[in-house]
Amino acid sequence: MSRLELSVIIVSFNARADLERCLESLDAAPPAAPHEILVVDNGSTDGSIDLARRRPDVRLIEIGSNLGFARASNVGIRASRGANLLLLNSDTVVPDGAIDRLLAALDQDRDVAVVGPRLVDAGGRAELSFGRMIGPLNELRQKRLARGRGVEARTSRRQYPDWVSGACLLVRRADAEAVGLLDERYFMYTEDVDFCAAIRARGRRVLFTPDVEVVHLRGRSAASAPAATRDAYRRSRLAFYEKHHPGWAPLLKLYVRLRRGR
Repeated sequence: MSRLELSVIIVSFNARADLERCLESLDAAPPAAPHEILVVDNGSTDGSIDLARRRPDVRLIEIGSNLGFARASNVGIRASRGANLLLLNSDTVVPDGAIDRLLAALDQDRDVAVVGPRLVDAGGRAELSFGRMIGPLNELRQKRLARGRGVEARTSRRQYPDWVSGACLLVRRADAEAVGLLDERYFMYTEDVDFCAAIRARGRRVLFTPDVEVVHLRGRSAASAPAATRDAYRRSRLAFYEKHHPGWAPLLKLYVRLRRGR
């Protein structure tokens, strides 16, 4: 099987309108690099499957049930052929040239394994889509920074954070495979932080570049099932702390139980 330069992997679950918008943006201004687009559907019932099936430029993988983001992403990665992998949320809109500029940023430094762009909302306001490794203090710091007035300035600087958001994450296939792909214990949330941590543990670097912007409309799939989304977030955080900060995990479990008891 011949190798392409890039595989774009989009995991979708009951987000037909967002998926259509995302695919249209890719169709309107496709990457110049030889590429393929894979949509991995997590058992959607809203017409997303038919939408993807009708597009000749898309390879559809139907899972039939909701396996979560990490497992579905891995299904797409294993089925793909690209030397580089772009994990792309269905609720993103990709401007002309953005993907090629991400690839160029990756090619500039062989020590860099992962690149993330500046994510902005529909109004052009920046999202704090990178940060330090998750931990009790860093989580508080991240939330404070995300709510502060310095997000625009902070996201205007090229830097090497501990992680970048999985909403739009470009990674070399060799690095992804070297760490065993995404950890499937995470159904949704924190899998990107864990993935970047595994890659950094091998001495590789993560790059955030403000020179590339991608629109992130955020949380459309989650909005359709808020209770399930909150539960998935709690389970992922617990799994993350049990793996990376086991001493803190019992306190987090107690905190979650108290929150649920309110």
